Amino acid sequence: MRQLHVRMARWSARHAGRAIAGWFAFVVLCLAAGITVGTREATTEDFWVGEAGRAEAMATEGGLQREPTERILIRARSGQLDVAEAEKAAQDVTGRMRALPEVKSVAAPVRSKDGKVLLVSVVMNGPELKGKQNVVPLLEQTAEVGRSHPGVIVEETGSPAISKGVNDQRGEDLALSERISLPVTVITLLVVFGSVIMAGVPLLLALSSIAAAMGLSMVASHVMPDSGVGMNLILLIGLAVGVDYTLFYLKREREERARAGGRLSPEALVELAAATAGRAIVVSGLAVIVSTATLYLATDVIFSSLATGTILVVAVAVASSLTVLPALLVKIGRRSERLAPRRAARRAARGKPVRAPKPETGRVFTALLKPARTRPVLTLCLSVLVMLGLAAPALGLKLIDPGKDTFSRDIPAMRVYDRLTGSFPELLVKHEVVTRSGPEHAARVRQALEDLGHRAQADPLFAEGPGPAVRTSADGRISVLELAVPHPAPSAEAIESLAHLRQDHIPATVGRLGGVETGVSGDVARGRDYVAHESDKLPLVIGFLLLMTFLMTVWAFRSVVLGVIGVVLNLLSAGASLGLLVLVFQGTWAQDLLAFDSLGAIASRVPLFLVVILFGLSMDYQVFVVSRIQEARQNGMSSREAVLEGLNRSAKVVTSAAIVMVTVFGGFVALHLTEMKQMGFCLAAAVLLDAVIIRLMVLPSVLLLLGERAWWPLRPARGNPGRSERPATGPLTEVG
Repeated sequence: MRQLHVRMARWSARHAGRAIAGWFAFVVLCLAAGITVGTREATTEDFWVGEAGRAEAMATEGGLQREPTERILIRARSGQLDVAEAEKAAQDVTGRMRALPEVKSVAAPVRSKDGKVLLVSVVMNGPELKGKQNVVPLLEQTAEVGRSHPGVIVEETGSPAISKGVNDQRGEDLALSERISLPVTVITLLVVFGSVIMAGVPLLLALSSIAAAMGLSMVASHVMPDSGVGMNLILLIGLAVGVDYTLFYLKREREERARAGGRLSPEALVELAAATAGRAIVVSGLAVIVSTATLYLATDVIFSSLATGTILVVAVAVASSLTVLPALLVKIGRRSERLAPRRAARRAARGKPVRAPKPETGRVFTALLKPARTRPVLTLCLSVLVMLGLAAPALGLKLIDPGKDTFSRDIPAMRVYDRLTGSFPELLVKHEVVTRSGPEHAARVRQALEDLGHRAQADPLFAEGPGPAVRTSADGRISVLELAVPHPAPSAEAIESLAHLRQDHIPATVGRLGGVETGVSGDVARGRDYVAHESDKLPLVIGFLLLMTFLMTVWAFRSVVLGVIGVVLNLLSAGASLGLLVLVFQGTWAQDLLAFDSLGAIASRVPLFLVVILFGLSMDYQVFVVSRIQEARQNGMSSREAVLEGLNRSAKVVTSAAIVMVTVFGGFVALHLTEMKQMGFCLAAAVLLDAVIIRLMVLPSVLLLLGERAWWPLRPARGNPGRSERPATGPLTEVG
């Protein structure tokens, strides 16, 4: 089993045609299976957490759950509202909406306090999350009413319309990200390989891996529902690791080709690459998969969806590197052998000398490695201080669950939403107090809820309005009271109003009744309970993540010391990137530079997800760099020589891979959604810091200072300095 990756590469190299055909058949099969079964999307119930989730479960039990609601505004084009024309438009829109099968009910028109806006509320059929899929006919009818009544402006907003707008914008953003990242990736690969064909191989495998993973994720959604973010992550991570894994493999094959000097066949060269780079890819992929799997411990549908997408695309990318990549390299190698004599003849005819092999490291990498090589203590101290300084702002991290108030105003429905809440501030936020009791308590519960409503309306944090309306289920067991708050959900006032409700108003009223279960839901409660849920799970996830990182490193290199070093370096990398995230996005100084509106906090899902993914990606570079050092050590070099040799041979390819990752992740900074901006920025910063400071300065300094102690409890290597670097993987076929 330890040589399985070599046997797979050997078979692929010797049966190249079948391996290539088999891989693309696998990709088509995955896509076909996914399209056939479709995607099972997460339901509202899958998002329930904390007290808010419990309250929503009770409301659903009584048939009083939140329903998808659209708001249609009718206002004047200029000046005062023509009431007669507005009422005609309201009658028209009411009739059209009632005729739609997607509509459950239409409320009577309501005028704003200033008389400038007429509002028609439309309740849609189906669950809350389905509204965005069914809202298109409503938007079409609203637009038609606007054209039929040119004297007024008729526009629509609501959670379904906003969700659809966000999805449309996300699709446009992802297309923009691809247009940014793909050209830079191609240019980077062309610089690394100097060949269009060789540069195209990583992209081909990355894109095919993404396609296969998308199909598999559709199938997997029937076990773990998709929260709507899995596909985005497959594209983000798939392009990054797919190119990286192929890049490492290709560079190793080219090294072996240059070392062999034409004496080995393409099949033998691929086998040599598989024995070294192939093993590193397997270990690296397993590290990312194991790290990402800790997200399941968060017991959250969004994190589970993110984990599933990442695990699938990384597993497929590893599989492509071990199966179809060796076959492609053999095909390319045979073609190069056929063309080599012609190229040599053309160069000789032109009087050009034979190209000398390029050095493993250029001037830039030599300069970056020099501090660790010549002054390891000083380099280590300064580098760690820099990373700790960058991590310091993370101590002031504030978390927030971004709601619809934080979405981009480039979405038309959001601009209408602002006009809606400006004219009807009571629609900004609603707290929903839900009770469950025996039907014999219905009268007492209703009276207590009404008392609660009057008490809340006397609180300046709540909106004034008509007397509180209590809805009760048909069996009298479930009751719901809605309380309006004239402040946006992320605001301090809205959050404080929730605290007043839960800690003061409810205990003084309905909370005093025996045998009555009470809970508060609504946008604010959902967000606060979600942040609390994540905070509770954070120690568990981080604890398992540290343990898995340690165990994976010990398993890969048989060294406890390297396991400890890996954990510490990953913490430094993750901490520094989170510090930069807080520094840039929690304040306002970078708003114009990166085109975002600061939330004054970080989206609650970002830190936990990023720490997990960053640990996995950091393990990528740890595995590839230390593998080269370990290989040199096993070939008889001293610890110092092995460290320098391993770094010389891995610095350029690791940095090239980092450029690809930084480009892919950095492209997400151009997106509109602040949460995605934060993720892309933090991932790009972490990869850059990890590749430059951690792998080229901190890690070599530590290893040079520790010497043989870094490999404890292994015995010091005792090899023949002149021994070939080729591992014993079986018979190799020589050319000629």
